[in-house]
Amino acid sequence: MRLEGKIALVTGAASGIGLAVAKRFAAEGAKLVIGDRNAAGVEDAARGIGQGVTALALDVADEASCQAMVDRAISLHGGVDILCNIAGVLDFGRFADVDRTRWDRVISVNLTGVYQMCRAVMPQLIERRGNIVNMASAAGLVGVPYNSVYTASKHGVVGLTRALALEFSKEGVRVNAVCPGGVDTPMLHEAPPENIDWQMVMRSASWLDSGAMATPDDIADAVTFLASSEARRITGAAFTVDGGQTAG
Repeated sequence: MRLEGKIALVTGAASGIGLAVAKRFAAEGAKLVIGDRNAAGVEDAARGIGQGVTALALDVADEASCQAMVDRAISLHGGVDILCNIAGVLDFGRFADVDRTRWDRVISVNLTGVYQMCRAVMPQLIERRGNIVNMASAAGLVGVPYNSVYTASKHGVVGLTRALALEFSKEGVRVNAVCPGGVDTPMLHEAPPENIDWQMVMRSASWLDSGAMATPDDIADAVTFLASSEARRITGAAFTVDGGQTAG
């Protein structure tokens, strides 16, 4: 019950890592407001988790939608203690094929969405000495070929995390990022384009357990730790859960 009495927001909670984080937070005693663009999916997630969970349709690329999520949590529970920015999209492809539409789509969700949620919730976190856990990636620490826009977005998340951690440190607000390698989620199982060098991509895979991917629960473990008082002296971290991908 490390999060007992805490009010948490989790984006991207309809499936994958976001759903695993929401389940873990509920088991640890938090009250939750969870959001996702998949409105039906996030409603199903809330029903599956049980009492103390409110689901909202959420588009993190839309500033008003982000503010509405924060406002709903305040109206229901009186405030917010924890924000988990999990919503994200992946876009494999050759750089020559990444047009402005594809670029804008990924950046608007993976980076602008994180900025908008952080900005909307920060007054609450200052008041309650809360914390943020952003979902970055091993691709936020090293280059990943044929993944240029995703890699750029996740480098941005790591940079934003570190900047906010410093700027709000005197107010007692902690800001950290989790940097997973490959995780067994629906997003990663989308078929990649045929015209990429998959062997080169796999050079960036985990070295642990013969390259086995992590599970969403593995990542939820790290997020829960960083959100809890056990990590009270940790801020500005890019916390790797990547099986050695970025070790050398």
